[in-house]
Amino acid sequence: MISLSDSSLDAHGIHHEHPKNGIAVSITHVGLTYTTSIEKRPTLKKRLTSLGRGRKYTRVVKALNDVSLDVHYGTVLGVIGSNGAGKSSLMRVISGIVPPSQGRVEVYGSVSTLLALGVGFNPSLTGRANVYLGGLAAGMTRAQIDRQFDEIADFSELGDAIDVPMRTYSSGMFARLAFSVAATVKPDILIVDEALSTGDAKFKEKSLNRIKELRTDDRALILVSHAMATIADVCNEVVWLHKGAVMMRGEPTATIKAYQDFMQVRKSAASDEDV
Repeated sequence: MISLSDSSLDAHGIHHEHPKNGIAVSITHVGLTYTTSIEKRPTLKKRLTSLGRGRKYTRVVKALNDVSLDVHYGTVLGVIGSNGAGKSSLMRVISGIVPPSQGRVEVYGSVSTLLALGVGFNPSLTGRANVYLGGLAAGMTRAQIDRQFDEIADFSELGDAIDVPMRTYSSGMFARLAFSVAATVKPDILIVDEALSTGDAKFKEKSLNRIKELRTDDRALILVSHAMATIADVCNEVVWLHKGAVMMRGEPTATIKAYQDFMQVRKSAASDEDV
């Protein structure tokens, strides 16, 4: 259960207010538990004795375990950790996509998320239509999207492809349009989860430059990536997650080194970039 019972909770259990004490996001003792059912197939012998029926087992996955941290305006927070560490789960809780199983999440400002390629897009619609779909989902009005459409389309570099169905897009084209919409909204809080790892080198550099442009005292950025060099270059703070818990939070170089030492990964070109 979510401990906050304020009337300003949204449908996902997230509390939205105006900024307070410079805090953009406040996370207090947040836990997230998934419960899944697994059907175990029986052996031939067991099928014969149990009329061919399998048995269902319940698996409980604790994606987040007592996570507490504040993200202040003016911060570019990098989130690192191995696969399954809880990084994406934490981003989904912050953005309100998934309600926490326990704890309290307070978000002070508007949020734009870029969590995965094409999330929120309709592949049957054109890129143009999905710009409006994504913009409306991010809280923009149709008039605002009208005014900023050309900027979004130009940044995506899709050209005439903006008017063809997105099911024909490559993953790189998806990434371009998704990032262009999210970055043009210019929200109070921008969350980017691994979305910069897809696309050509030129667009990656362009996207990183846009992220740097968005670094201001009145905005908070949260960047999830396996690219340590990118995290070190863009972020001024880094939090390291392991098995759903915060292992360390601090200055980028020190936190990245502690993570790499823990994972027994030597600093190299391979470990510093996308893996």
